[in-house]
Amino acid sequence: MSTHSYSLSGYGPQKKSAWGRVTARDSAVWRLDWVMVLAGIGLSIVGSLLVWSATRNRTDLNQGDPYYFVTRHVLSLVVGLLLMAGMVWLGHRRVRGAVPFLYGATLLLALLVLTPLGATINGQRAWLHLGGGFSLQPAEFVKITVILGMAMLLAARVDAGDREHPDHRIVLQALGLAAAPIVVIMLMPDLGSVMVMVIIVLGVLLASGASNRWIVGLSAAGTGGAVLVWALGLLDEYQIDRFAAFANPALDPSGVGYNTNQARIAIGSGGLSGKGLFEGSQTTGQFVPEQQTDFVFTVAGEELGFLGGALIILLLGVVIWRACRIAREASELYSTIVAAGVIAWFAFQSFENIGMTLGIMPVAGLPLPFVSYGGTSMFAVWIALGLLQSIRVQRPVSA
Repeated sequence: MSTHSYSLSGYGPQKKSAWGRVTARDSAVWRLDWVMVLAGIGLSIVGSLLVWSATRNRTDLNQGDPYYFVTRHVLSLVVGLLLMAGMVWLGHRRVRGAVPFLYGATLLLALLVLTPLGATINGQRAWLHLGGGFSLQPAEFVKITVILGMAMLLAARVDAGDREHPDHRIVLQALGLAAAPIVVIMLMPDLGSVMVMVIIVLGVLLASGASNRWIVGLSAAGTGGAVLVWALGLLDEYQIDRFAAFANPALDPSGVGYNTNQARIAIGSGGLSGKGLFEGSQTTGQFVPEQQTDFVFTVAGEELGFLGGALIILLLGVVIWRACRIAREASELYSTIVAAGVIAWFAFQSFENIGMTLGIMPVAGLPLPFVSYGGTSMFAVWIALGLLQSIRVQRPVSA
């Protein structure tokens, strides 16, 4: 198919204009998965309303400006969309060559959290203060580089045609690559991010075609490790309290069980259609802590009701469903593994965040993808969406 068009004046071929290249049927814009993009934007817009409702009266947090959090949330969305566009423009194959540098950079940032440059929030030393009221949570970016790094190792010989599946030596190398940042994040301690990373590793290995013995062995080792960590008392007191409250919600309802009890009250009071945006008594009364971040789903449950909560779950499901299609249709193992890692990340983190507000999962301090307030989290999920879009855009076009 020619990449030239002819001028009406008959003076021969002309290159397409920039607008023509963008709007051409075979352009990247046309080949984007717009269903996924619009679902992500819809989630972020709903999240903006929920964040606004949760923080507009929080003078202790918003510095007297009721629009403080929602403005920053929308700004993070805009930056996230630009990051997604940049990732599509770069392409996941071009990024593949920079994975060693990106992995090293994010691991270094994670290590800096353990130095005096790190900041402790809610018992977790997981942030780097950047000044001007901005902070960075390196663990969010580590999720991306671990997915890319493991995919690069596991797919290298398979995509080159040397092997059908990664051998045990390659799998060990990939696990070593993932283990280093997991240990660093555990030292923060950020148990929620460690849980996500473990699920990512399992998802990546499943997609790579590695022997099922690795999956069974790692699952058994993870269970044994968790028991050992508990038995040796390596968890911080606040983490033990969270698991205790999960096991017995009636335990100390004014203390360790307070968050989960108030979250359930907020969601249960919303009924089918909710009390109305900005009308939730639990939200207005500031009974639920961290409602703009970890517990943002409680705002949806109380003010938008079952229907609003179901809409959020539906949109998250659309994103994950479209990601599964991209993974299935990818033309190379590297792309399939990257997509699978993102799917495992989004699916588990969404389930954990919503589950902890309903009391079916322990409180782990994880944001709800696209919805919760948090610049680093928003940037990371849109970069991941950009990787998925790049895989779709760069696959061979069928005749």
